[in-house]
Amino acid sequence: MHELIRANKRRSALLVISFIVFVVLLGTIIGWMIGGGPVVTLVSAILAFALSIGSWWSSASIALRVSRARPADPAEFKRLHNLVEGLCIAGGIPKPAVYVVDDEAPNAFATGRNPQHAAIAVTTGLLEKMNRVELEGVVAHELSHIRHHDITVSTIAVTLVGTVALMSDLAIRTMWWNGGRTSRDSDRSQRNNPLAIIGFALIVLSPLIARLLQAAVSRQRESLADIGACELTRFPPGLISALEKLQDDTTVTHSASTATAHLWIEQPMSGVGDTGRLGSVHRLFNTHPPLDERIQALKEL
Repeated sequence: MHELIRANKRRSALLVISFIVFVVLLGTIIGWMIGGGPVVTLVSAILAFALSIGSWWSSASIALRVSRARPADPAEFKRLHNLVEGLCIAGGIPKPAVYVVDDEAPNAFATGRNPQHAAIAVTTGLLEKMNRVELEGVVAHELSHIRHHDITVSTIAVTLVGTVALMSDLAIRTMWWNGGRTSRDSDRSQRNNPLAIIGFALIVLSPLIARLLQAAVSRQRESLADIGACELTRFPPGLISALEKLQDDTTVTHSASTATAHLWIEQPMSGVGDTGRLGSVHRLFNTHPPLDERIQALKEL
């Protein structure tokens, strides 16, 4: 388990570095396409670094605000607080801030920059549809993300995905309005340059590439969190039953967005389980392994 956690941290670091390098590369291409030169590249590098640090520092508040989470009142949500406290004692981690999201879909997520500054949020639908043992399994899964330091990388990815989308949108709008160029010959040579075509294609596809990186950040750690949850509860059937209920439930989590999809315990967006013509395309952008695979892996423990 400890070796898996160390390997997970190494892969996560590489993915974040790849994300930042991609942002800088995108900025370089944008600078060349609009004639900004090395200045745009430098700005992109500074922007990528600043956003990484900024999202790490204020990660919990960003994700919670985007998801419209509210603090869970200890009196109103006593069962939830008791479960979190008991599992934190068992796992030897500080108790995170506990939040509730008013959403009928059963789901949950954890966020924060480290175990000392973390938060866990569950939907009202999860509290209504799960019994105590199942809810304990879901909470243990999210606490495992905190315990394994998954939350740091996952929350940074929220901001970086948004950064890539914003840069791409601004670049397309700038080039649409000629990017400040005034020379027709320069415009003509730019259009006839094969590198310009490749650069424009990369700018257009960059949000999709960012989504693929986001999915890679998430998928590799979900199964490990499932195992960590069983280690905390010492009762795999609880999480298995919870995942089976999530598999049967088709409600879309309206509080989720494409930027925060990888934070939740289950793929929250529509299109999950699509077996039609675009099924293989949808699976490329899934932020979680299929639930049936996760359930089968837990049954084999």
